[in-house]
Amino acid sequence: MQTEKETRMGTERISKLMLSMAVPSIIAQVINVLYSIVDRIYIGHIEGVGAAALTGVGLTFPVITLISAFSAFVGMGGAPLAAIWLGKGDRVRAEKILGSGACLLGIFTVALMALFYLFQRPFLYMFGASDATIGYAMEYLSIYLVGTLFVELALGLNPFIISQGQSRIAMLSIVIGAAINIVLDPVFIFVFGWGVKGAAIATVLSQAVSAAWNVGFLMGKKSSLRLLGKRIRPDCHIMGQICALGISPFIMRSTESLISIVLNRQLQIYGGDLYVGSLTIMQSVLQLFSAPLSGFTQGVQPIVSYNYGAGNFARTKKLCCSMIGISFLISFVSNLTAMVFPGFYASLFTNDAQLIGLVDRIMPVFLFGMLFFGIQNGIQPCFLSLGQAKVSLFIAMLRKVILLVPLALIFPLFWGVMGIYYAEPVSDIISVLVATTLFALNINKILSREYLERIR
Repeated sequence: MQTEKETRMGTERISKLMLSMAVPSIIAQVINVLYSIVDRIYIGHIEGVGAAALTGVGLTFPVITLISAFSAFVGMGGAPLAAIWLGKGDRVRAEKILGSGACLLGIFTVALMALFYLFQRPFLYMFGASDATIGYAMEYLSIYLVGTLFVELALGLNPFIISQGQSRIAMLSIVIGAAINIVLDPVFIFVFGWGVKGAAIATVLSQAVSAAWNVGFLMGKKSSLRLLGKRIRPDCHIMGQICALGISPFIMRSTESLISIVLNRQLQIYGGDLYVGSLTIMQSVLQLFSAPLSGFTQGVQPIVSYNYGAGNFARTKKLCCSMIGISFLISFVSNLTAMVFPGFYASLFTNDAQLIGLVDRIMPVFLFGMLFFGIQNGIQPCFLSLGQAKVSLFIAMLRKVILLVPLALIFPLFWGVMGIYYAEPVSDIISVLVATTLFALNINKILSREYLERIR
């Protein structure tokens, strides 16, 4: 039988439902971003070494992003499937998806820890580290990797809580962990004098609390989608479905690592440590702005999937159009503020006048395309919610792999270090145009009984 929270996803007024589901998820994602943002803010203000330490910790971004990408692989791939089967009224199938997802998170944890502990130093040099920054990067990453399992469970299981209509519970998981991190950071960094190491310890402890919260709720009686012992087993067919749908959000997240590696390397070659530090600040600002977008779409996705699974096609289309429009509005307003006040955002992360001046000059260029990128950020999860893994994957790869990486390698040949920054807005605008065209051409075909029956 369907619970009241599940039933309302197919009957409640769309605006009210989106608000109730999205707001807790937005809050959770914004606060989740504070895990890394707060670390960088405090680290950047360490007396005497703040700029170098900030750059060093920023070089760990590709690894941290890749770890979270694997959690998105499972969470964003499995949760929409679970929501679709809940919409069809098959709770057992939905719980099997959750159980197989938990197995995948364990497998990914072991593989990631082994890989990055074995090749930590060469990876960091490849990412753009110099002799002045490698020590800070290794000090932070060595401790962060200890908490890999906590990251996977905290981020990977959260979407399964949202998929059953429990956005507030999912929000609390993130809020509690982030609050602990925010409190512990200044204590460990400045009071205990642990510096970069203290920031990493605070992050691991806070992620452990969030992971425990998620597991405890999903195994408890208040969860309508239970993490039961008899369901926690690898089902190859289900795991294949999770991977097929999860590959798109995985590419979205993991290619952030690729982008960071390419941009950091290019900036190191054409500019040096100061330019690498500018990217750390701008990526931090982008993280802060992308968090509301990610939270909004993550909160609305289960509603889209549920209504699609239930065959409510007119309602599904309204939800998709609303998600795209609101995503655009969030992206436009947030990025416009950074373009108007770039120096203010830079000063949050560093006291270094030269670094602030550089960010003040280049951030408006770097963020211009992001004014419109909210359109793609709405379209890509729409396709994901509808089980359209191939289209979603293409959109995910287009901006970063197909466009941004090659442009970041080619443009500096003509415009020097500024060419690296030009590559971002050019790739953003082209990918938005392509994603919009694909949505307009395909949405009516997808919203049909024929397409729905293909999801098994």
